[in-house]
Formats: sequence, C-alpha cells, structure tokens
Amino acid sequence: MTKRKNMAENTSPAEKKTSRRRVLWRVCGYIFEHKWLMLTAFAVMLVANVIALVAPYYSGLVINAIEPGRGSVDFETVGYYCTLLVIIYVVSAAFTYLLSFIMVRISQRIGARMRRQVFDHLTDLPVSYFDSHQTGDIISHISYDIDTVNASLSNDLLQIATSVITVVGSLAMMLSISPILSLVFAVTVPISLVFAKYRTQKVRPMFRKRSKKLGELNGYAEEMLSGQRTIKAYSIENVIVDRFDGHNEDACDAYYRADYHGSVIGPTMIFINNLSLTLITALGGLFYLFSITDPNLPLIFVIDLGMVSAFVQYSRKFFGPINEFANILSEIQ
Repeated sequence: MTKRKNMAENTSPAEKKTSRRRVLWRVCGYIFEHKWLMLTAFAVMLVANVIALVAPYYSGLVINAIEPGRGSVDFETVGYYCTLLVIIYVVSAAFTYLLSFIMVRISQRIGARMRRQVFDHLTDLPVSYFDSHQTGDIISHISYDIDTVNASLSNDLLQIATSVITVVGSLAMMLSISPILSLVFAVTVPISLVFAKYRTQKVRPMFRKRSKKLGELNGYAEEMLSGQRTIKAYSIENVIVDRFDGHNEDACDAYYRADYHGSVIGPTMIFINNLSLTLITALGGLFYLFSITDPNLPLIFVIDLGMVSAFVQYSRKFFGPINEFANILSEIQ
C-alpha cells in the first residue's frame, strides 16, 4: 500500500493528465454503446433549449404592447404573445421530461454494465489482491463510485450539455438586442472563469482525500465486524473502538473540508451573477430613458423597455448554467 501511495505522489502532472484523458475515453466508450439513445437525447435537448430561448424575447414584446399606458394597451397583441408563451413553456417542459427519462435510462444501463464488469474482474483476480486491498475499499468502488458515475451521467452530463446550448444561445440573443449592454459580460465572465479555475485546483485534492478516507473507514469497519469473535476473545473492544473513532474522525474531517470549500464556489458565482444583473439593469434603464428623451441618440444605445426586460432574462439564462456548473462541481470532482 505504501509503495502504491508513493508512486501516486510521484506521478508527474503530464502522467496525471494522460490518466484523466484515458478515463474520459473509457467513459465515452460506455456512452457510445448507446449512441442512438444519446443522439435522440441530444436532439430532444436541442429542441427543448431552443424553444426555451425564444420565451424571453416574446415576453419583451408583451411588455412593449403594455407599455404605451392606460387606455392604449394593445390587448390583442398581449393575448397573442401570452398564449404563445404558455405553449412554448408547456412544449419545453414536455421535451425536458423526455430528456431526463432518456438520460436516466442510459445511466442505469451503463451502471449495470460497470458493476457486472467489476464483479467479473474481481472473481478473476488472485488471492494476493484481496490480501493487499481492504474489503471496504473494494465495496466502495462497486457501490459508491459507480453510483457517483450514474449520477454524473444522468444529471451532470445532461446539465453540462444543456448549459453549453443555453449559454451560446443566450449570448447570441443578447448581442442581437443590445451589443453595448453585452459588454458587461466582458468584465464579469473573466472574473467567474478565473475564480472557478482557482477553486477547482484547490478543491480537487480534497475530494481525492475524501474518497480515500471513506475507503479506509469502510475497510476497517468491515474487517472489525467480521472479526468480532477474535475481538471478544482478546477483550480489545475499547482499542478497536478507539481506532474506529480515529478513522471516523479523519473521514468526517475530509468530508467537511471538501464539502465546505466546494460549497463556497456556488454562492460566489451567484454574487458575480447578481453583480452583472445590477449593472445590466442600471445601464439598460439609463439607455431606455435616453431613448425616449433624446431623438438624436446613436442607434447602438437605443432600446425599449420590453427589450431591457428580455435582456435581463437572457442574462439570467446566461449566468444560470455557470452557477449550476459550480454547484455540481463536487460531483464532477
């Protein structure tokens, strides 16, 4: 065990990067076995997200139809676009439900195949392997690790793919509405990326240590429970309990440190998101006031109230996936 630990600590960054790439390719191999379901899921995801991206624009048109004031509201236009919004949200929700069903089905099939392969491999290993590896650690790989992969495939993978489409689509819509307001993201997005990269590098070793301590705790508990007769015969219950408390405390501390530092990412990203919303709302309001008071205002600064509202909604869609990615970072780790 000490030899393997020293080998892991002496692994170069290039070797670690190659190892991660190899793992990703193996996961892609499992996904490719269900390529037709994955293509169906991608098509459903694309349709659901494109439909959802249209909704803020139509809500802006509704506001523009109401904005003329008392007695001059275009109720026909308002009713038309409100009905269209209801249809859009219902269709988008239906496609999203279908997408979740497909991804859960894929992840469960992959998880079942992984567990079967791991168990088949364990039955072919020599006895020396089980002498040098704790039983609890092996069980942790079969249950906890594969369950984590299942959760990542059914939720995290879907969320990441959806986020890419949402971010790109929202940015395109914002640029079409007001390129000048979109410059706000030239400040806030780099801050988010730099912070996320910094925290990821700091948190990743903590999650590795968390998994290691959990395996040690499970292994110790399994060995001591299976050796209860020997423990009773030698009356060393207190010694065993003290050792278990040590493993338990180490695991608890590792979990706390990893979850604590990992949970800091989400609120910080939300703060940056709220900062960008504040800037967009303030600048959008000023541009709208200038648009109705100054007829000679350059066209790039002209914007109506409905499009200010739509831009704010698109900005929330733009930053929403980034925040969600920060929140699922613990699963990815």
